[in-house]
Order: sequence, then C-alpha cells, then structure tokens
Amino acid sequence: MGAPGLIVAAPASGSGKTLFTLGLLRHLARRGRAVAPAKAGPDYIDAAFLAAAAGRPCRNLDSWMLRPATLAAAAEADAELTLCEGVMGLFDGANVPAGPDGSTADLAARTGWPVVLVVDARGMGASVGALARGFATHHPGVRVAGVVCNRVGGPGHREILRRALAPEAGLALLGLLPEAPALRLPHRHLGLVQAGERAELDAVLD
Repeated sequence: MGAPGLIVAAPASGSGKTLFTLGLLRHLARRGRAVAPAKAGPDYIDAAFLAAAAGRPCRNLDSWMLRPATLAAAAEADAELTLCEGVMGLFDGANVPAGPDGSTADLAARTGWPVVLVVDARGMGASVGALARGFATHHPGVRVAGVVCNRVGGPGHREILRRALAPEAGLALLGLLPEAPALRLPHRHLGLVQAGERAELDAVLD
C-alpha cells in the first residue's frame, strides 16, 4: 500500500474506538489536514459518522470481501493520511481456516499500517500491561504503535496505568481518556443510531 495510514483498533467492541476515531478525525480536519476516513468491514453506520466528522466520504476496507488489487485501490486516497476505524476486536473476523478473514489485524498486516489500540481501562489496573503486550505480540505482521486507555478514573488509576505501560515495557502510552458520559453515542440493535438521525451529532463532536 502506497498511501500512509493508521488503524484505530480495540480488544473488543464497546471499548471506545468509534468515539476516539471521530474526535481525532474532527481535530485533524479543523487543523486543515487532509485525512481520509475509512472503516474496516462493510459497516455503513459507523462509516456515516466518520464521514460527518472528517467532512469527506468514508471508504470501507474489507480484506475478506475485496480482492487484493481492489483493496489496494480502495486504500489509496487523495489525502495526507487514511485514518481507519477497526471492527470488533483487533483479531475478530470471519472464522476461516486460511486466507484473509476480514479482521482488523488482517487489514493491518495487508496494508502495513500501524495500529493504535484503544483499551477500556475501567475496572482494570496493572493488568492493562499484560493485555496490551498480548495484543502487541500476538501477530508478527501487526504493529501496535501505542495504546490509548479509555474510561480512566482518578489520579491513582492514571498512575497505575502509566506504570503498567511504561516505555521500558515496550509500549507507548499515547493517552489517558477520562469517563465522559456526555460523549456517549446511543446504540440500538446491530449498532449505533444512524448519523443522519442524530441532530445533536455536531454537538457531540464539538
């Protein structure tokens, strides 16, 4: 893949990767950066949110459904960077014995794009280090560039997480995000309420 890219992934659904990706897209767009949004898999609901945040269309990148040449062409974008939100947990995909499985990890390996792992640290302390190291070393073709801890508590919790993800542990701690109830996106069966139905979307992003 010739175009630079970054993938936002998580150990599991509900970790906060959608909201983190939305915030990062809006921040970069406001700074005048040409960032192309993308979504791993065929999900059209998250893609609509990503397009609204970036102010440009979102591409779906699916290593299971798209032929390699088609995936490569879809990943190329007229932008400085493609920012792609993963799907489910990093290694979750179609349960196939061989070949592409459509997981975020498979997409990362095929594009060569690094991964930022968003971890829901609520109810977790030093164990975040073991979890992050496991994800970072599970697949030699997937490079986890750093970790963002979400739903972080007070100063004591932050310090525990910092120690668990210290530089000498080989993991870059990129951010500590507090619990922010006002920033939650409502869900219903099969996913988020669609972006077009949410008059308050801009308020959430702003």
